[in-house]
Amino acid sequence: MTEKCPFQADLMNPVKMAEQGLAFDAFRKLRAECPVSLQDSDRGPFWAVTKREHIDFISKNPALFSSSDNLAHPTPGGDEDPEAREIMKQLIINMDPPDHIKFRRVVKNAFTGRAVDELEPMMRDFAKDIIDQIAKKGECEFVSEVAAEMPLFVICALMEMPSEDRQKFSDLVDIMIGMDDPELDVSPEDGQLAAAQLFEIAMGLAANHRANPKEGTVLHALLNGVVEGDNLNEFEFCSFFLILIAGGVETTRTATTHGMRLLMEHPEQLQMLVDNPALIPDAVEEILRFYPSFNYMQRTAREDIKLGDMDIKKGDIVRMFYPSVNHDDEIFGEDAEKFDITRNQRTPNLRNEHRTFGIGQHFCLGSHLARKELNVMFSEIIPRLRNPKLVGQTKNLVSSFIPGIKEMHISFDPE
Repeated sequence: MTEKCPFQADLMNPVKMAEQGLAFDAFRKLRAECPVSLQDSDRGPFWAVTKREHIDFISKNPALFSSSDNLAHPTPGGDEDPEAREIMKQLIINMDPPDHIKFRRVVKNAFTGRAVDELEPMMRDFAKDIIDQIAKKGECEFVSEVAAEMPLFVICALMEMPSEDRQKFSDLVDIMIGMDDPELDVSPEDGQLAAAQLFEIAMGLAANHRANPKEGTVLHALLNGVVEGDNLNEFEFCSFFLILIAGGVETTRTATTHGMRLLMEHPEQLQMLVDNPALIPDAVEEILRFYPSFNYMQRTAREDIKLGDMDIKKGDIVRMFYPSVNHDDEIFGEDAEKFDITRNQRTPNLRNEHRTFGIGQHFCLGSHLARKELNVMFSEIIPRLRNPKLVGQTKNLVSSFIPGIKEMHISFDPE
């Protein structure tokens, strides 16, 4: 079948997502009635995929569903600039095999569990510094003062970026991410300029590293990576830098912020963590499951193919909605749409059951790093920011792609 689903869920409306959050009610209805459904959007029709079996099939068959043909994510600023699209195709997230596999090997070793674990002492010292800055005040703007700080610090350390450049770098990443948010007033030209400035930063870091090489960093892995006998050229190096940095900063910032929001909304579960900090890793996994940092990723059908009961045509866009999978009661039980930090005790394979980090060849390289950062941060937040409460409303990012929070003011008992 190729008919349009009678239930049009308006899944690509950035204002609606900013106002209402991820579309869990719509996902529930789509999973039950049309798990592979043809939906409308202002950029054209697409197939919304809401069940794990179909998402896994798409993700594990890149020969059938391309990340490159129409990109794996929305083009910043829209689809009007063909030159920008061609540049975006050079990012690893938008590559298909065999190129994706070759380039992925370049940085894989920098994100192994062992490599990330070696960063933990540095992370814990920095987490303490972050909370030291706010603990006596009894209030803070959580996104900028807490959530954004750890991922920015860690990624900049991995890339050997001087601390005085961190804020400039963070501002440029925000420009790239905020292309659809009218409040941020970011034009396509602004986005291109930000990308150019990030490329300049990357080239400066590369020059410094060559003069004073330091092994074990992502920067070292990129500059010494070999693809088909050759080192990365200047553009390939800068592209790697851009996607690793932007992804590493925004996703963990979003997860940390929503994690804090969820714990404040469920004070009884927050108290469980205060009483038993050993539960923090379980809470982190539930935060990742319950509110992913991305709404979807997309692929393009390379040939006519049946997916579920639907006939997908060559060239059709399919979008995989990970939050839908993560709330599926057929996978996580009848309380799948309940936030429960003890879920991992009942579902010990929880980290492999949800799809927050994707699956298949594009599984997130930084998953272990993200988990480590979240565990370290909440290990410092939980015992020190007592009785936290939301002050006013959150200010959400206007985006159909990233369910980000721009501002979240909180209060707590001052130390």
